Amino acid sequence: MSRNILIRRVCVTTALIAAAALTTSRVSTRPNSNDSSNDLRRAIDGGRAKNVIMFLGDGMGDSEITIARNYQVGANGRLWMDTLPFTGEYTTYALQESDPKLIDYVTDSAASGTGWATGFKTSNGRISSVAGTGTAVTRYTTILELAQRAGYLTGDVSTAELTDATPAVLVSHINERGCQGPADMASCVPSKKENGGPGSIAEQSVDHHVNVLLGGGKQRYDQTITGGPHVGKTVIQSAQLQGYNVVTDAANLATVSGSRVLGLFNAGNMSLEWSGLIAAPSPGSGLPDGQTCQENQRPANEPSLAAMTAKAIDLLDDDGDGSWKSHDDHFEHRRSKGFFLQVEGASIDKQDHVEAPCQQIGETVAFDRAIKVGLDFARHHPDTLIVITADHAHTSQIVPVPSATDTTRPGSLSTLLTKVDKSMMTVSYGTRMHLTSQDHTGAEVRIVAQGPQAANVVGVLNQTDLFHIMARALGIE
Repeated sequence: MSRNILIRRVCVTTALIAAAALTTSRVSTRPNSNDSSNDLRRAIDGGRAKNVIMFLGDGMGDSEITIARNYQVGANGRLWMDTLPFTGEYTTYALQESDPKLIDYVTDSAASGTGWATGFKTSNGRISSVAGTGTAVTRYTTILELAQRAGYLTGDVSTAELTDATPAVLVSHINERGCQGPADMASCVPSKKENGGPGSIAEQSVDHHVNVLLGGGKQRYDQTITGGPHVGKTVIQSAQLQGYNVVTDAANLATVSGSRVLGLFNAGNMSLEWSGLIAAPSPGSGLPDGQTCQENQRPANEPSLAAMTAKAIDLLDDDGDGSWKSHDDHFEHRRSKGFFLQVEGASIDKQDHVEAPCQQIGETVAFDRAIKVGLDFARHHPDTLIVITADHAHTSQIVPVPSATDTTRPGSLSTLLTKVDKSMMTVSYGTRMHLTSQDHTGAEVRIVAQGPQAANVVGVLNQTDLFHIMARALGIE
């Protein structure tokens, strides 16, 4: 077998856990077999939304969802993301930078994010700018910018660096996604502030005056600005001069208020929720003893994605005057201008790249818990459109469990049992050689929704269609 298609497998296994410990991520243990026709009819609402919350699982293809579901709640269980009434799939291709008339069938997060953020396709690596123009930047207007112009409050939350591709597509325009801070601009010289450009992604994010920015990437905001009115100051100092309250740990996030909040909780990407062995090939080794995913690994000083989501909603739903209030997983309704909020579970993708099944599952479960926060809010605010999707598919696949004598596929050095029923599950990572970064794939991915305009999320869509669905919901198209 060619080494380029070498299949690495992880047999997934742990002890049964108490049902009470699953309540934050499990909805039910069996599919709903009732006729839901009337519920769907009631859910069809083509009107306007006061709020839009978009949840984006980076690299969360159908396989990644299924792996997490099987492990966390069992094959007959349902995650919170499985409960929304309207479901479709959308295509995720990009354009080629050398010739934008040609398609790149496997997108990265920058090009895919540009699609839903602006309604236009671009090439891999570009952030909300036109493909095929080199270091020049011709901007596409983003949905966040349109929402701001219409008077909506805005938020951008991620477990990645806030300057990473997915959060960046809403708040910046640049030719290369790597130009994250003032010291990272070698590939984006025309965009430097001293050359009359808008600066790095970090600079643009605060200059856009987004109301709530929460995530990692403090190292980018600690860099010194090299041009413009705040030359010689760090991006954090620039943010403070522009009215941002800056917080760097979970305790201060819990109490912060204000019309502009910048939360930076890690120098780089935020810490992972779970840990475990990575997948590794060992042909002929049979089935070794199982490992147990180590949960609750996130340090206490870093907030969970669910906590960041709850805080972002509270800040955005109260006109930014600090009088927010929440209790018992319910949100007290307060006067609001309405808001647009994007929430990214970023490290599903990052752990797929490095063949780390426990970490990948843990990030998907944490993302699902953040979705529950949004659903709780929408239950009391039915004028909220919630959309859940991914930017691209990824490498992990559920494949048959091999026998101890099977020599046609490599064995595994790390094994798990699914939590709920102890059934064996084998996960394969096979788009690249072992210990190299596994690839995205070009498959379509799931999109689900509820609320105003959600009935448009059915069938097979293009990634750019999501921009128009959200814009129509907010009345800004």
